[in-house]
Amino acid sequence: MKRLENLALEKVLICDGAMGTELQRRGLTAGECPELWCLNKPEIVEEIHRTYQAAGSDIVETNTFCASRYKLRRFGLEHKVAEICRAGASLARGVAGDAQFVLASMGPTGEFMHPLGLETEEMFYEAFREQALAFEEGGADAVIVETMSSIEECCVAVRAVRENTDLTCVASFTFDPLADGRYASMMGVYPDVFARQALAAGAHIIASNCGLGSEHMLKIIELLKKEVADTPILAMPNAGMPVLQNEETVFLESPEIFAAKAADLISAGASIIGGCCGTSPAHIAALKKMVS
Repeated sequence: MKRLENLALEKVLICDGAMGTELQRRGLTAGECPELWCLNKPEIVEEIHRTYQAAGSDIVETNTFCASRYKLRRFGLEHKVAEICRAGASLARGVAGDAQFVLASMGPTGEFMHPLGLETEEMFYEAFREQALAFEEGGADAVIVETMSSIEECCVAVRAVRENTDLTCVASFTFDPLADGRYASMMGVYPDVFARQALAAGAHIIASNCGLGSEHMLKIIELLKKEVADTPILAMPNAGMPVLQNEETVFLESPEIFAAKAADLISAGASIIGGCCGTSPAHIAALKKMVS
């Protein structure tokens, strides 16, 4: 199989959808560590991977979004980083076989580097390096450094992946609309700045995920395409904008509407399409049908 970044230059690829909501449907409770299910309930994680595979995804994303030492220490599990990351990649690889790419999820630490926080660049680098090595050992093809808002943290993570593994590296930011019509991350980073600096750090693929529905995502993909015309772009919008129903945040965009809007993302320059919050195997199946 070709490397992900090379194949994405030749055809449109389908990534999978949300993991968290699928775990919740199967019993994950508030305050529970989702990533621990890679060790304690691996059959359920595998089942979710299979549902997305059956829906037609070309890429399976691991259940490791919060599997850094920073996030796991909230559960007293920081000593299990490598074990969980390795298991997450291995579970996905077992389902994917040679038919799908395994994309290891590497989320933000939730902390700040000096001078905004107490953590140093070296501390962040080592934490991301620990994850990246375990992902490669578990059989991943690529890592997505996702839902980032700080360019410094994103670039440290990208370097940790590139300098310590042979994995494809995807860098993905989350942006919000501003009053003046522009877009920026929570830390004030604009799409063009993100794209240039992530590429300079070594990212193979540029992406945006979460935060927004397809309408806003379309404008972001257009901005990214202007900066990285020859680089694959991945778009992973939510299933519409979140709404509050019965004190619960829900996403109401149907699979058919989600897939129809994704067609515009492809026209704007995205060559990999998947789903973030609120998306399900049904959304990915509709997406696959549209692309086919």
